Amino acid sequence: MDAVTVNGKMIPAQAIAGEMQYHPAPSQEQAWNEAPTALVIRELLLLEAARLGVEAPDATEAGEEALIEALLAREVAAPEPDEAACRRYGSENPSKFRAPDVYEAAHILFAAPPDDEAAQALAMRAATETLAELKASPKRFAALARERSACPSGASGGLLGQQSRGDLVPEFETFVLALEEGQICPVPVTTRYGCHVLCLDRIARGAVLPFDTVAPHIARYLAARAWRHAVSRYLSTLVTPARIEGLTIEPNGTGDR
Repeated sequence: MDAVTVNGKMIPAQAIAGEMQYHPAPSQEQAWNEAPTALVIRELLLLEAARLGVEAPDATEAGEEALIEALLAREVAAPEPDEAACRRYGSENPSKFRAPDVYEAAHILFAAPPDDEAAQALAMRAATETLAELKASPKRFAALARERSACPSGASGGLLGQQSRGDLVPEFETFVLALEEGQICPVPVTTRYGCHVLCLDRIARGAVLPFDTVAPHIARYLAARAWRHAVSRYLSTLVTPARIEGLTIEPNGTGDR
């Protein structure tokens, strides 16, 4: 990307390249767009602070950050959420405010390195054969785990102990948490460790937490969201009249600073 100018001040390509490290993106093109956008918005904020006479503690980069924070604190106002808004958000999003699910599962692991296709094929075959045996005799799960599992849990019949959502690898949990208590997963599950035969022994679904417990969290979240929206609107008021060359910024797409 070439240099960008904002209200006559040039932002050189070198500065844009340096800014890219702070904007990881799926593609270089997207990063090349996000980096100059951030620098342009920063420059507009500094220019506005100077116009309004907002003072900086010092002339360093840290001082410029403090200057921008002071400007936003002075010029941007966001409503504080009241109890009604918090209750409404909580009732509309109950899944966000639940105690974690707690479950106990067991597995039989047939180990295979993720980059070894031959070992993976053998592990899948062994897991499939084991599932066929368990279909005929599900009570043999613990015995087969002790006999065949490559995991240390095999010594205890494959039991993994009490777990909460997020404790185990995602692909494992996706399958095991879809089971009913006592059910053996009908298909082998592949993870980076190999192929697993899974069983859900028991599960306690997390209850919705009382409003009084989650109210402070909801209030902080809603206040932060309102602040981000207010800042975005304020940035739009700076972008709209600005003379920006070499970059297109949509006034309603300024995002969060």
